[in-house]
Amino acid sequence: MRSVLKEIKVSSVMLLLAGSALLAFGLYNVHSISNVTEGGILGLTLLLEHWFGISPSFSGFLLTALCYLLGWKILGKRFLAFSFISAIGFSVFYGIFEQFDPLFPQISEMPLFASVVGALFVGISVGICVRVGGAPTGDDALAMSLSSVLPVDIQWIYLVSDLVVLLISLSYIPVSRIMYSLLTVILSGQIIGVMQKIKLPGDLGVADSV
Repeated sequence: MRSVLKEIKVSSVMLLLAGSALLAFGLYNVHSISNVTEGGILGLTLLLEHWFGISPSFSGFLLTALCYLLGWKILGKRFLAFSFISAIGFSVFYGIFEQFDPLFPQISEMPLFASVVGALFVGISVGICVRVGGAPTGDDALAMSLSSVLPVDIQWIYLVSDLVVLLISLSYIPVSRIMYSLLTVILSGQIIGVMQKIKLPGDLGVADSV
């Protein structure tokens, strides 16, 4: 692991933290107050927060850590190091953001707008982290792992896991809102897939596309 840490460049760490901060900002200021949820681990953290009052800053880190075990076995130590940076960054930034009132409380009255904006936040932020080689949440680790061993593009793996969580989320979110959530997960998954095809400068020390 020490040899891997020595190879990590500051530019890669900055990208991972930027993606994690953007994800935490969007999840707190859009998803958590709009009832337009995400799928995967992100959706599970919001579900746990709704029913049990567990902060995503805690549940997100715990669930992600469990999924890292699979990623570590399949993708190796570099993935583990990058993902640890991403997950810690997400938890820290979310913990900071939730000390303040949401910036856009009125977005709860605009579900269509919230679904599109939320998809942009998640798609771009997670897309950055995954492109560098780290997984800020457990569903990202799962999707990266499965896409490396299955002949399936990463956006479709996201879609299947998201749909499962959305079905469970019907326990507290009306069907009408779930439809907006479906739009969000489709858009965010596709954005993540597109970002994996973007060519980044070689001096960033990024991993190969998933």
